Amino acid sequence: MDGLIMAGQLLLGLSILVILHELGHFLAARAFGIKVEKFYLFFDAWGFKLFSFKVGDTEYGVGWLPLGGYVKISGMIDESMDTEQMAQPAQPWEFRSKPAWQRLIVMLGGIIVNIIVGILIFWIITFKYGETFIPNDKLVNGVSPGIIGKEIGLKTGDRVWAVNGQRLIYFDELLSSKVLLGDTKLTVIRNGKAVDLKVPESVLDDISKYGIKEFVSPRFVAKKIDSVVTPQDLQPKVGLFGKIKAIFVKPDTVKAVAPAYQAGLKKGDSVLAVNGKAVRFLDDFTSEVEKNAGKTIHVKIVRAGEEVMLNPKVSADGTVGLIFDRFDLPLKTINYGFLESFSIGIDKGWTTFSDNAKGIWKMITGKVSARNISSPIGIAKVYGSEFEWEKFWRLTGLISMALAFMNLLPIPALDGGHVVFLIIEMIKGKPLSDKFMEKAQVVGFVILLGLMVFAFGNDILKIFGK
Repeated sequence: MDGLIMAGQLLLGLSILVILHELGHFLAARAFGIKVEKFYLFFDAWGFKLFSFKVGDTEYGVGWLPLGGYVKISGMIDESMDTEQMAQPAQPWEFRSKPAWQRLIVMLGGIIVNIIVGILIFWIITFKYGETFIPNDKLVNGVSPGIIGKEIGLKTGDRVWAVNGQRLIYFDELLSSKVLLGDTKLTVIRNGKAVDLKVPESVLDDISKYGIKEFVSPRFVAKKIDSVVTPQDLQPKVGLFGKIKAIFVKPDTVKAVAPAYQAGLKKGDSVLAVNGKAVRFLDDFTSEVEKNAGKTIHVKIVRAGEEVMLNPKVSADGTVGLIFDRFDLPLKTINYGFLESFSIGIDKGWTTFSDNAKGIWKMITGKVSARNISSPIGIAKVYGSEFEWEKFWRLTGLISMALAFMNLLPIPALDGGHVVFLIIEMIKGKPLSDKFMEKAQVVGFVILLGLMVFAFGNDILKIFGK
């Protein structure tokens, strides 16, 4: 069921964005009197389709291959590779008969719509839900670093004071692109002294390997057990910072083994000590459990007013399968007016677009591994197995901006490739030959197919922990 919910959210989000992207091309083409022969969600490869209908000159339909969508614009060398049509004399309603500036607008239509959609989504959800943050100055117990945080020098109880010399107002900024794109200086207060730490550019590789929760999280009091992973749970629920749950196991390594459940730990139990050591904070519990991987530990709890000693055997990955209440995290929600939300939507849209550009550039220059490229499998995992409208639209907005950027890349067969060829044509004063365009289209398909295989391979390997 979880997989179906993930796939359903992915399919819904991408279908909305693909339809709107292709609508951008469609409307621009029709505005200049260009005939559009097909408008398809998904590809009707080899002529197979789920259904179709015709209105005017255009056939609308849904293909069987869920790898995007397309509009077939008359007189254009595109994914249809309709060389027979191109061999005929040009007609006034065809793409190739129009001035280069009009064709340029048609090719940019989908990208422009994706940018507008992304900004609109950020605008509306900011207006409706506001923004919820963890005030950094309220984290009196500091932070709890994971594997990645410890590698860069963070220690339990550190209070992060500044990022690149600017005061850190909200803890959530530590998990933003401002920090995670790397080459960032963190200033922490440790034992009353300021200490500078550097976040390397390779931090994205570590996050891809271990997950964002192994970077840093707020340090808070561990109180009652919220839930216990049962043998039937292949993976426990992972709460967000805006919720009142936190994960106390490594979700990517949990197997169908639940030591805490087998030892008799229950929801509502309060953990007092592990191996005789008092438990107040999360890290008191997790550090003792992790260093006793594969061993039996002694957990003192309070249940119904009585102290009970239970002895779970820690799994080989250093987890016991517990999720605790996080009751003491201070949250602050800021609500914005309609117009104020619009400016925030623009800012979020631009930040998302530029972050994609920075990330791709880091991959090109070798500063970040290409293993960070994700396929629809990875995107579906981000959507998650619980449907929440706010989260769904936030992620869909992010993906809309990512699609806009990816389509702008100068790769033949993408909109960006066509844009580059049209700019060359405008400079030269004459179009590139049909033969060249056909060969470029084939090269573009090969590049895109290679990237797709690579991305799917990345996510499949990650599923198996490689």
